[in-house]
Amino acid sequence: MHDMMSGFRLATAAATLAAALSFAPLHAQQANVARGERNFRVCAACHSLERDRNMTGPSLADLWRRKAGTLPSFDRFSDALKSSGLTWDDRTLDQWLTDPQHLVPDNEMPFEGIKEASTRADLLAFLKEATRPGAAPQQSAQHGQMGRMGGMMGGMMASGADPNLRKLEPGIQVKAISYCRDTYRVTTADGKTRAFWERNLRFRTDGSKDGPEKDVPALLGAGMMGDRAAVIFSAPEEIMKFIERRC
Repeated sequence: MHDMMSGFRLATAAATLAAALSFAPLHAQQANVARGERNFRVCAACHSLERDRNMTGPSLADLWRRKAGTLPSFDRFSDALKSSGLTWDDRTLDQWLTDPQHLVPDNEMPFEGIKEASTRADLLAFLKEATRPGAAPQQSAQHGQMGRMGGMMGGMMASGADPNLRKLEPGIQVKAISYCRDTYRVTTADGKTRAFWERNLRFRTDGSKDGPEKDVPALLGAGMMGDRAAVIFSAPEEIMKFIERRC
């Protein structure tokens, strides 16, 4: 009888331990997802979780098992990413979040990486849930972060002295502007072309003595991440003359 009772107690203890172990990962995963959602607010300045709602960067919807640089609705992938041969999964996304330039040299994402493994794990736990097919769009983090970024960027743009644009270096002298779908491409006198999401490029005028010469607009960077800019013309009538709708 004693052996039977001991065996019963042992079996009960084992069952209790197994139940606790099966519950612990689920509880930890839920905690990770919650922390990851908070961490995503930084990413939300450039990435949407809604299908084909592209911003500075591509939509992250249905991200897992997508080949890098292949989202049809996004036109601004770097050549380096398009030719990387990567497919996004737990391993490659963790490597990307750790150091994008190490994983794909010469990619154009203005992001230095996340060194803390636990922070990456939290973020990936949230993204894997939020980007799976059929997931409900997650907009709260997106809109809250964008509001804060907008206020901060407005303050930055309002501060500082305006540069003299009469004599322009080749790297900021605009030669051509093309527009296709949601992307502007700006070519400067040094032969380089930069792509901007349409909401990240502003067209302005400066008719003062410090403004640009006629038909010689200037490209000035804006923002902390290098993904925003303004093209400054000498007069409003120049704007449409420069922009060519071409894909």
